[in-house]
Amino acid sequence: MFTRHPSNPLISPNDVTPSRPGFEIIGTFNAGACTFNNEVYLLVRVAEKPVNEDKSVIACPHYVNGELVVEHIRRDDPDWDTSDPRQIRHLRSSLMYLTSVSHLRLARSKDGATFKIDPEPWLLPQTEYEGYGVEDARITEVEGRYYINYTAVSMFGITTALVSTADFVSIERHGLIFPSSNRDVTIFPQRVNGKYVCYHRPMPMFGGLHIWSATSPDLVSWGDHRILLSSSESGWMNGRVGGGAPPVLTDAGWLSIFHAADKNDRYCLGAFITPADDPTTIIASSKEPIMAPEAPYETSGFFSDVVFTCGAVVRGDELWVYYGTADEHTAVASAKLQDLVAHVMGN
Repeated sequence: MFTRHPSNPLISPNDVTPSRPGFEIIGTFNAGACTFNNEVYLLVRVAEKPVNEDKSVIACPHYVNGELVVEHIRRDDPDWDTSDPRQIRHLRSSLMYLTSVSHLRLARSKDGATFKIDPEPWLLPQTEYEGYGVEDARITEVEGRYYINYTAVSMFGITTALVSTADFVSIERHGLIFPSSNRDVTIFPQRVNGKYVCYHRPMPMFGGLHIWSATSPDLVSWGDHRILLSSSESGWMNGRVGGGAPPVLTDAGWLSIFHAADKNDRYCLGAFITPADDPTTIIASSKEPIMAPEAPYETSGFFSDVVFTCGAVVRGDELWVYYGTADEHTAVASAKLQDLVAHVMGN
C-alpha cells in the first residue's frame, strides 16, 4: 500500500547535534507530525547518552528537579540486570534506569522530505514525572491550537502528558492526562458528539495490551473508557497493539493508523476505520499489516524489525506517514488516501 520515500531515512542520529557537550545521539525516531505555515513540522524523539569510554560501567542519565545527572553502574555488579541495552534493572528492588534520555526536537520541511532541524531541544524533561525523558510525541490541531501529547517516563512509571502551542515557540504545559501505566495516546482533531475523543493504551499487569477509547470535556480529564481493538491470539498482532498517528477524517469515517507487535517484538503498522459519529465502533480493519519492516534501515538498528508511527499528514490526495525505524531513524512512506481507505474497507 505504501511507497517509501527514496530519501529514507530522512533523519538519522548524525543529522542532530547533542543537547550538551559530552553526549552523543543514538536515536532520532517516532516523530509527531503536522502541517504549519505551509510546512511539515516534526517533533522528533531524540535519544542521547553520555559518551562513555569506560566499558566496565554503564552510564545512566536522568533528570532530578530539571537538572541532568548521570549514575554509573558496574556491568559486573550482581545486583543489576544489564542484559537489555535500553535499560538496567535492580534485581532486589523496583529501581531501574534507562541508558539514554530523550527530548523532543523540532524539524521543518517545505517538501515533506528535506528537513531543517533545530539546534536546540524543543521540549526537555522538567517535572518529576519526566525524570527519564519525554518520548513519542503526537501532534493534533484542535480548534486552531496544536496539542502535543507525549510519553513521560520516570521512576514512577510511564505516563502521558500534554502541552499545547499556537506558534511552536511558546509552550503551555497542561500536566499529566493519564496516570501510570499508559501510553500511545492519539487525540482526535475535532469533537465528536460534543466531546473530545482519544485512543489510549493502558499497560495492566494482566489482561493484554489493547487500544481503548475515552472522551473528555476539556482534553485533560478523560473518562468513558471502552475497549476498542484487542491484540490477537496469533500472527502479527499477538504481542500488543497501540495507537499510531492521530485519526484522519475521510468520506468513509475516521481512519486510524496503529502499530502492532508480535511476541518476537516485530513491529508493523495496521489501519482501521470507525464511523464519523462513533469512534468506539470499528467498521473495517486491515487483516494483514499495511507496512512491515522490510528495508535495511527498518530490519537492522538499535532495536531491529520495527516500523512505528506517531504522525501522518495529508498532502494533496496522499497520506504521508512518518515513522521510526529500528528505534534509530525517521522515515516516511506515502499512499493514495482513497486507495488506503478502499483497501481497509475491503478487508
